Amino acid sequence: MGNSKEKQRVKQRFRNQLLKHVGLFNQAVSTDNGDWIVKGFIDIAKNIYTISADTKVISKIMELLLFPKICEFAGAHSYKMVLSKEQNFYPDISFVDSGGRRFALDLKTTYRKTKNTVNGMTLGAFTGYFRDRRSTKNITFPYDDYIGHFVLGVVYSRTDVASDERNIYHLEDLKNITSVIHDFTFFVQEKYRIALDRPGSGNTKNIGSVTKIDDLIHGKGPFSYLGEHIFDDYWMYYLTKDMARAIDLKKPPYKNLQEYKEYKRLKR
Repeated sequence: MGNSKEKQRVKQRFRNQLLKHVGLFNQAVSTDNGDWIVKGFIDIAKNIYTISADTKVISKIMELLLFPKICEFAGAHSYKMVLSKEQNFYPDISFVDSGGRRFALDLKTTYRKTKNTVNGMTLGAFTGYFRDRRSTKNITFPYDDYIGHFVLGVVYSRTDVASDERNIYHLEDLKNITSVIHDFTFFVQEKYRIALDRPGSGNTKNIGSVTKIDDLIHGKGPFSYLGEHIFDDYWMYYLTKDMARAIDLKKPPYKNLQEYKEYKRLKR
């Protein structure tokens, strides 16, 4: 889409449409008092096994809970949904409107560390398809084919009382099983608006996210003030120490936004 103002208008419309469904998403995962509706797993003998607060387990179950509501959203606004072929493909869901315009949506979950901060999230790779934007490897459509890249985020609190996974419950015990998470906050933001200028935790080649809840909700990451074109350029040419050594550089040309601006001779 050549007209940047038109592109922004279309992206904002998609975000606003999704935001209007956020209340329905909350109803899909929580009780009236804010507890998670999931209590555990049940077998054919109707035994219930509690679950831990493992982030990967919670993330997967959350996807399953939200999927019907996301389908309702797509139907209400006449979007075609295309799901990722594999678990490690980007994005989780691609939406295509009647004009053929494509929107990438990743579902991300993270837990509160304090009242105002979260553990953080990774926002996709900064190598591979992110750099070769016509590539179809590990991505549903080429990166450049998407008009916008969005995150549907779920922030939750972990329950202080640890569940004993050795206990086996029955249906009549359901009300006595403590939900492992509660107090959900949903947000919808373009990826670049909540991205940091450093990778996620560990040696991963994934973009890290801001950790202040207010910054996530209102899209106030460092790139939000600079624009998506700076975000793209920064991460397309970002090098880890290992990546720099592999091309015979003593060190990466920059490792944060301040050094990037100096390297690019940009005004601060």
